[in-house]
Amino acid sequence: MNSEPLYIISVVSRVLQMHPQTLRKYERAGLVRPSRTEGMVRLYSDDDLARLRLIKQLVDELGLNVAGVAIVLQLVDNLEEVERLAESEGAERTRRRARGALRGLGLRSAGDEPAQ
Repeated sequence: MNSEPLYIISVVSRVLQMHPQTLRKYERAGLVRPSRTEGMVRLYSDDDLARLRLIKQLVDELGLNVAGVAIVLQLVDNLEEVERLAESEGAERTRRRARGALRGLGLRSAGDEPAQ
């Protein structure tokens, strides 16, 4: 996705078929945080639109209220953080294995300390 703020509230309202007041309500509830221009105009990114689509689905199809949506979004955010950590740890395991293989061949990688 793209986190660059691009869309004003009227465009988002039209694209998502949501009333601008609903978008403002979701912002007040902390469900979405659009960027602001110096003149305080809300600017929504593609990431914001994806989040708002999820919110709309949770409300329209599952009948969740704002508090329920907040709980689901917190779970989604936590899951994404766990996935990022797992990817990071996976990359670190890969680096450790590669360093070990290089050491086994008598070579050093950029992250290794010189032999004493």
